[in-house]
Amino acid sequence: MTSNREDVQKNRLSKRPLDAFDRKILGKLVGNARQTYAEIGEEVGLSAPAVHERVKRMTASGVIKGTNADIDAMAVGKPFLAFVHVDASGWGKSERMMRLRDFPEVEELHSVTGDTCVILKVRTANADAMENFLAQVYALPGVRATRSYVVLTTYLDRPVQAEVTEEWPDVPLPKD
Repeated sequence: MTSNREDVQKNRLSKRPLDAFDRKILGKLVGNARQTYAEIGEEVGLSAPAVHERVKRMTASGVIKGTNADIDAMAVGKPFLAFVHVDASGWGKSERMMRLRDFPEVEELHSVTGDTCVILKVRTANADAMENFLAQVYALPGVRATRSYVVLTTYLDRPVQAEVTEEWPDVPLPKD
């Protein structure tokens, strides 16, 4: 089988490194992509045309992959969220395993190291729908087991952040 890793996740570096203004612009776009370039420029200290040029460059280089709507899972009838770890013989990545991405319930599909081969983020209408999805997983050749972790409460759910922690604290966060 030929590798189609690039279809799953593209790891590209920008031709020009991101500077502080780029990261601020990206942070503003992640927070609200419907802002005007003038509004973003006012907040980051650049003119609207300068912001526009930087956004255009970051889009052309692949730093900005697109603009997406943030959909409320409850509003579209998919409140049941689980992370499914799939243990399969061999590496686990097969054309059939990759076909799981055809189900709109699969939000993420990752090939990983450790005690499992693939981790899926799956959002369904209810436990019955999740059981039907798992039946599809178990029908795949080589699948030995799954471990599902049902989400009770989500405390943080955000897209990729442009900021980078430059200095990590010397000591762990304090216990309260």
